[in-house]
Amino acid sequence: MDYAHSYLSTSSLQINCDLGEGIPWEKQLFPLIDVASLACGGHFGTRASLDASLALATKYGKKVGAHPSYPDQENFGRISLIIPIETLIEAIGQQIERFKQRAQAHNLAMDHIKFHGALYNDAAKDSSLANSLTDFLIENYPQTPLLVPPHSELEKKAQEKGLTIRLEVFADRAYTSDYLLSPRTLEGSLLQDITSVEPQVKRLLFEGQLLSMEGVQLPIQADTLCFHGDNPGILDFLPILRKRYWT
Repeated sequence: MDYAHSYLSTSSLQINCDLGEGIPWEKQLFPLIDVASLACGGHFGTRASLDASLALATKYGKKVGAHPSYPDQENFGRISLIIPIETLIEAIGQQIERFKQRAQAHNLAMDHIKFHGALYNDAAKDSSLANSLTDFLIENYPQTPLLVPPHSELEKKAQEKGLTIRLEVFADRAYTSDYLLSPRTLEGSLLQDITSVEPQVKRLLFEGQLLSMEGVQLPIQADTLCFHGDNPGILDFLPILRKRYWT
């Protein structure tokens, strides 16, 4: 295959990573990425952890965004919460403002907003939730790009309201045939080594497709590829992929 004629341009396709979540190898990841989404108190995060991540972003010249979640540190934001929408919106607003305050202290701008975990997944398929979240964003952060899953309710509502979006695909997660992330409880949902991650990256870059868990080829577009900072194998495969496809 002629890698010089890829489907997506790696010069413009960002590598993003969910960070600020207490992983011990975070310092080693910052040089390998373009932009980080930082936990800001919902599923994880304190002033100290934010400051530490922001300092690394400054050191390595990386962009940063807010990574708000359901207010549920006990479950790391990975379980759907049934709470009043007003309570959820208030919690998200507090998280984003916490991020903005600390970012400004480091002379960094808020590059984007990206929802975390179960909130991200719920907003992808729940039209009502996606509508409430995008109403909140268009009112309070109308100029801030929102990272959204392609073919999702969140993408649809954001586009309807004129929010700037970046289409995000996870390089280290499996997908179902309806473009949703495969639940982490299913074996094979988290891709943890080069033999499983690289085929997905190559398919995205050179074919503009995902291969679903059910074996269906899914046409897809992306502006950014996400790798989970807490992926146990990330330090083994990300340096290789960065060198092969982004240099």
